[in-house]
Amino acid sequence: MSRLLTPYGRTGSCTAALLVTTVLLLGGCKAGGEETKDKPKEEQKASDAVPVEVAKAARRAIAASYTGTASLEPRAESQVVAKTSGVALAVMVEEGERVSAGQPLVRLDPDRARLAVAQSEAQMRKLENSYQRAQKLVQQQLVSAADVDQLRFDLENARAQYRMATLELSYTTVVAPISGVVASRDIKPGNFVQINSPIIRIVDAGKLEATLNVPEREIAKLKPGQAVELLADALPGRRFAGVVGRVSPVVDTGTGTFRVVASFSGESELQAGMFSRLSINYDQRADALVVPRTALLEDGGEPAVYVVREGKAMRTQLKLGYDDAGWIEVREGLKPGEEVVVAGKAALREGSAVQVIGQEKEKAVASAAAVKAPAAQAAKQ
Repeated sequence: MSRLLTPYGRTGSCTAALLVTTVLLLGGCKAGGEETKDKPKEEQKASDAVPVEVAKAARRAIAASYTGTASLEPRAESQVVAKTSGVALAVMVEEGERVSAGQPLVRLDPDRARLAVAQSEAQMRKLENSYQRAQKLVQQQLVSAADVDQLRFDLENARAQYRMATLELSYTTVVAPISGVVASRDIKPGNFVQINSPIIRIVDAGKLEATLNVPEREIAKLKPGQAVELLADALPGRRFAGVVGRVSPVVDTGTGTFRVVASFSGESELQAGMFSRLSINYDQRADALVVPRTALLEDGGEPAVYVVREGKAMRTQLKLGYDDAGWIEVREGLKPGEEVVVAGKAALREGSAVQVIGQEKEKAVASAAAVKAPAAQAAKQ
C-alpha cells in the first residue's frame, strides 16, 4: 500500500512549527517585559529620595556668650588746642611720634607776651615802692590809713596782672597734656594760630576699649572681669583676649540697652579705630549635646530639625540651650549619635525619603575592605 504526500500535509507541519516558535517568543517577551517593568519602579523609588547631608548629635564643651560689634577706641585721647594766638615758629613733633606728658609740641611767637609781662612787672614794682613808703608815713601820721589800704589793693591787683601775663607767656609753648602717640597734626611752621584752635591730636594706645550697647535682658549675665574674645576684620585669623572693664548699672530708657566697655592691651597689633567683633563668655558647660546651627529649621515655628530615621526625614522639635560658634546645645529632643539634616532641608517634608550623601561611598569602601581581607589572609597562608 503506497503513501501519498500532498502539499496540504507539508503545509500543516510547517504551521505547527511556526506556532511553537511564536509561543516561545511571546513567552520570552513577556518575561523580559515584566523585568523591565519592575526595574524602573526601583529606579524611580531611588530617584524620589532627596539627597541630603547629615551630622550626628555629639557631646562637646559649649560656652554661653554674648556677641556684638564695635570700633576700638583709645582709653585716653586729647585734642591739643592753642591757649593763645600767635605765629608758629616751630613744630617739634610729627605724626606717629610718641610723646610724654609735658613735652613741648609747638612754639609760638612770644614777643607780644613778653612785652605784656614786662609792662605788668613795672607797674607792680612801682606800686610796691609806693606801698612801702606809705607804711612809713602812716606811722608819722602823714598819710591816712585809707590811702594805705588803697595802695595795698592796687598792689595786689598789679601782682595778679603780672601773674596773668606770665601765664600768657607760658602758653606760647604748647605742651602735651597726656602721654601717647601723635595721631594728627594740623599745623605747620609759619601758620598763624588762633586761640582755642585744635592743632594736634594725641591718643594713648596703651589700652584700647570697645563699647557695646547690650539689650537689657542680658544685664544680669554680664559682669566686670569676664573674658572677652576679639576678632578684627583688618587682622583675619587673629584672636585677641580682653576683659570686661565696666558695666553700666543703668538701662537707657530710649534704646532699652546698657553700656558694656571691654578693655584690650594696645601693645598688640590692634589699633584705634579698627572694626571688631566681640564675644563675651559668661557661662560654660563641659559636656553638652550639640548639633550644628545649620541643622535648625528656619520656618518661623518652634525650634526643630529633621532627623533621619530608617531612610526618612522626621521633623523633631527641640528644646535649645546655649549658642556658641556655630553649635547649638540641645537640652531635649535628641539622643547622642542621631543624624540631623544640615543640607537639603528646603526640599524635605515630614516622612520624605532621603538619600544621605556619602553613605553609599562609605558602604562601598567597607565592602571592598571586607573582600580584600579574606584574599589577603589566603595569600599569606
